[in-house]
Amino acid sequence: MIRFVTGKIGAVLVTLYLALTGAFLLGRLSGDPVANILGPFATEEQADALRHTLGLDRPLLVQYFDYLTSTAVGDLGDSLQFYQPNLGMIFDRLPYTLQLLGAGMTVAVIVGVPLGILAATREGGVWDRTASALAVLGQSVPVFWLGMMLVAVFAVQAGLLPAGQAGGWRNLVLPALTMAMYPMAHIARLTRSAMAEVLREPYIAAVRARGLAGWRVVFVHALRNASPPVLTVVALQTGMLLSGAVAVEYVYSWPGLGSLALQAIQFRDFPLVQAIVVVGAVSFVVINLIADLLYAVVDPRLR
Repeated sequence: MIRFVTGKIGAVLVTLYLALTGAFLLGRLSGDPVANILGPFATEEQADALRHTLGLDRPLLVQYFDYLTSTAVGDLGDSLQFYQPNLGMIFDRLPYTLQLLGAGMTVAVIVGVPLGILAATREGGVWDRTASALAVLGQSVPVFWLGMMLVAVFAVQAGLLPAGQAGGWRNLVLPALTMAMYPMAHIARLTRSAMAEVLREPYIAAVRARGLAGWRVVFVHALRNASPPVLTVVALQTGMLLSGAVAVEYVYSWPGLGSLALQAIQFRDFPLVQAIVVVGAVSFVVINLIADLLYAVVDPRLR
């Protein structure tokens, strides 16, 4: 068990290092932010002075080393656009993204897991074909298109729900449904596949031969052994939604990290982009580490 945990932590550290390096390189390749800050009428002397102030005239390796050391102590720099510490701005926006992420993943799990179980226990039937069709549809529809359609139907035409902006629970309904569609379809398909495979195992036939109730066979004996791959996809989808909420937040004018990242990219504010990538990478690997550690609780073979 100690070797298992140590190996996972080592993989987390390597993943974080690669993510930080990628964020640094992409930020430097995105272009010179000086022109956006000073405007088109700035002189070359003003541009050189600002580059010196920002440290952009130093060798790339020196900038890279300073970036890694600052990140290691929790200093993510200041925004070139807003002239504020990046970490403080991220923490101001993070609750909105976590609220949207939590609501979306809750809907995805509550709908996707039972749908997959129902399809597996009715393999080849109407429920199985319906669940498969919904899963394919959910994975095929673009997120931004789905968001605009939900706004057009439920906000503009029916007037039942707000079209966006943060607020009460009604403001969260449409963004959460949009956010939940893709992971719900993925979770339903994987749950169906894992449950169908487990239900064909000989020990399930033996349990049924003992006369146990069908719900107990499914939820006590089969679901527990089918849960590791489901936990994997839930963790992966959670990390992907955290880092890929830009489209949903843009459609619904949601003031989260996605909107902040979009503003930073448009302004070429690479310190802010790097900071958002760092927070997203840390969150992603922590979520996956927790999921890996949960495997040892769910699956005794790992222990």
